[in-house]
Amino acid sequence: MLLVGETTSKLGTSVTSVLLPLVAVTTLHASPFTMGVLTAAPWLPWLVIGLPAGAWVDRLAPRRVMLVCNVVSAAVFVSVPVTWWLGALTIGHVLGAALVSGAASVFFSTAYSSYLPRLVPTEDLMSRNAQLQAGDQAARMAGPGLGGLIAQTLGSAPGLLLDAVSFVVSSLCLTAIRSDGPRPAPAPRRRLGREIADGLRFVVGDPPVRAVTAFGAAVNLAMAGFQAVQIVFLVRTVGVGPDTLGWLVSCGGIGGVLGGLMAGRLARRLGSARALLVIHLAAAPFGLLAALAAPGAGLAYFVLGTVVMFAGVVACNVIIVSFRQAYCPAELLGRVTATTLFLNYSTIPLGALLGGSLASLLGARATMWAVTAALLAAGSFLLMGPLRGLRDLPGTPTADA
Repeated sequence: MLLVGETTSKLGTSVTSVLLPLVAVTTLHASPFTMGVLTAAPWLPWLVIGLPAGAWVDRLAPRRVMLVCNVVSAAVFVSVPVTWWLGALTIGHVLGAALVSGAASVFFSTAYSSYLPRLVPTEDLMSRNAQLQAGDQAARMAGPGLGGLIAQTLGSAPGLLLDAVSFVVSSLCLTAIRSDGPRPAPAPRRRLGREIADGLRFVVGDPPVRAVTAFGAAVNLAMAGFQAVQIVFLVRTVGVGPDTLGWLVSCGGIGGVLGGLMAGRLARRLGSARALLVIHLAAAPFGLLAALAAPGAGLAYFVLGTVVMFAGVVACNVIIVSFRQAYCPAELLGRVTATTLFLNYSTIPLGALLGGSLASLLGARATMWAVTAALLAAGSFLLMGPLRGLRDLPGTPTADA
């Protein structure tokens, strides 16, 4: 049920990633600067409340937190079409909706990562994370096209009601789960700052966790730069038309589904630490092919490069998330998750800004070379860290997905 609810919710979120900007552009005539703020708005809560969210989640029942987040998100996305129908919708309302839904996502993601290990045995974490990642990537792949279809048939603002419905479905699936699993022994209640410091201390002080967190932050930096410039590159440099652009961009989602499905099998055969290194070093160089894209048959370079590159990124993410869930003490898991996500997501707006700036200075194709080379270089955090020479990450399940 968790898989069904989470995939449905991700599909709604992916649809909204198209519809909400369309509302801002077509209905409210937002400026380019405002669109940039709207793009950044869902990520800003991670920088403000990402760390305390982990401490709060560790004090509460994760499923209850997830249900509250779903209610808040559903209400937010109902409010936009309602105010549109009343003729009172403003750009401030749209920006506020993006911020509030982003804040709910902070708590939901943190609670979800703490909740899954309670539902499944440690040896099954890899396969369950692989299934959830594959569902997430499938939703990301289908969402933009579905969002465009909804905008044409229902309109951008009314279409947001479907995202609200997706959160209701997610809540129904959560309530259908009969058990919350064993709860960790409650730790003594202390000041919030000290509890946040415990999470930071664990992430920074534990060598394997520190290595994979630094690797994840570097990967996000490079991938944000790639995604910031890929459309400009395809449209202005390669000359791709709107009819072709959609399916080219969706190739990353196809790769993500494949990566989610193969992660567990490779971790079982190679060992989780070796698989992490091998997958990254084998898949990341394919990203360089994307910069070779040219009209006609030359688009095959972009397709092959992005499919393999995204497959590697998602497969590595499955292994890292499973390692963190199995390795970290249960009473610290919320804070450790929030800390790692805070550090990982903080590089996304920076990567997008760097990608756009480099494209303005050097051109889109040169920037594509730079960001894909940076993705390959992210592997240095694994090669130079404590994982080199290990077969398995400490405590990581390696069940076949």
